[in-house]
Amino acid sequence: MTAQQHRRSFLTLCGAAAVLKPHVAFADGASRIRVGQIGTAHAHAAGKMETFRKLSDHYEVIGVVEPDQQRRERAKASKAYADLPWMTEQQLLNAPELACVAVETEIDQLVPTAQRCVDAGMHVHLDKPAGESLAAFRRLHESATEKNRCIQMGYMFRYNPAFVLAARAAGEGWLGTVFETHGVISKKVNQAARDSLSQYRGGTMFELGCHLIDALVWILGAPDKVTSFGRKTLNDDLVDNMLATFEYPRATASIRTSVVEPFGFQRRQFTVVGTEGVAEIRPLEPPRMELSLERDHGGFKRGTQSPEFPPRQGRYDGDMLDLAAVIRGEKKLEWDAGHDLAAHEAILRASGLEVDR
Repeated sequence: MTAQQHRRSFLTLCGAAAVLKPHVAFADGASRIRVGQIGTAHAHAAGKMETFRKLSDHYEVIGVVEPDQQRRERAKASKAYADLPWMTEQQLLNAPELACVAVETEIDQLVPTAQRCVDAGMHVHLDKPAGESLAAFRRLHESATEKNRCIQMGYMFRYNPAFVLAARAAGEGWLGTVFETHGVISKKVNQAARDSLSQYRGGTMFELGCHLIDALVWILGAPDKVTSFGRKTLNDDLVDNMLATFEYPRATASIRTSVVEPFGFQRRQFTVVGTEGVAEIRPLEPPRMELSLERDHGGFKRGTQSPEFPPRQGRYDGDMLDLAAVIRGEKKLEWDAGHDLAAHEAILRASGLEVDR
């Protein structure tokens, strides 16, 4: 099933409008969306809060929830959370006109926490990956659909301009028939990070490779078959070096990820190869791309060129600006339930985990 078919299937599931109805009335364009955050444990938590606070024309941060006292004290001392109100989850979810919650807990608490937020009538920005249960993630999306609420996943390449261009090139046929996709996303972490990651059976593919699997499903749709290969490099419990292969009717793809590579950031890459062109992104952030085409397309010339992308103001600005437009009812979210569920199933299989339905 293609990504476009996944989007159509979600609209059928909704059986309703192409955009969400606003959670609160916005009498004028200057009205701000009231947002809160639950959890500070996730690696992206502080960055998300900094973005909400920076985009003060769009968002009003009303509070943060962190039940773990040590984490709360560390967060209070950081710039991202300075001078913000701290409250219980119940206080946050009962706050007047609260519209959206960013869920930034430890991974095993992401989906249960998001479920409580949706049950309370909130839109949710949910960080990744969405736990080890596909069935629980499906229930979350079903609840959001019933309540006409948005779930925006925190995969970090969805608003990266190079990935947007690669998806456009593949989707609009510039590359011909895509037959190969390859991605690498690695880094080197210290022992404390290894100890934290080792609690997840899916290893580095589950925690880090998921970003590129999300992009793969965005471009090629759900794979027919996924095969996982995991290796332990050091003498602990972490599966720290992983490869997954993805099979499609006309294409094969591979994603590699490790947390033992000292120069992993500069070697991160994502390549889409078709019968009429190639889109190669390396590094991923800040993105650099080589786009090679057999024919002119979309303002790009035949041959190899390096598109110039404007400097990004922040890694998560695109996410939060898009989320604001969705909550206001101005547009639909590009990545819907059909995509999110297909991507999550692929992530679980690529991580060597069982898939519950």
